[in-house]
Amino acid sequence: MLHNLGSDLWEGFISRTTGPLKFRFFLQPAMAIFLAVRGGLQDWRAGRPAFFWEFCTDPAKRRELMREGWKSVGKLFILACMLDIIYQLIVLRWIYPIDALLIAFFLAIIPYLLVRGPVNRIASRADRPSAQRPSPAGRPHE
Repeated sequence: MLHNLGSDLWEGFISRTTGPLKFRFFLQPAMAIFLAVRGGLQDWRAGRPAFFWEFCTDPAKRRELMREGWKSVGKLFILACMLDIIYQLIVLRWIYPIDALLIAFFLAIIPYLLVRGPVNRIASRADRPSAQRPSPAGRPHE
């Protein structure tokens, strides 16, 4: 039964990439990535660690980080849910709320989480003065 649920969800996900509203499979992750880059750069400027890493390792800050992340990507998540519900009404003639939440999670939240921390790391590494970076031989630059 669990295998059928997984395969049904996967088939439903794949079937949504064609037909009406297929543009959202490109637009929503692109918007999530844009928001994640913006958030990662804000983290870097504030000197904070990578977002998801801090979320996983610092239980005291989880609530604050979840609130901040939701503030950044929440509207996109809600839009993703609404667009999937519209798709379901057009194509399936029924609403499957769990499917809409899962699709929205994959289109908005996952790209956001995957990009925000690495942007912070890349920005912090690119910002180091060249005198602090060791040369390939392990010696400081002259």
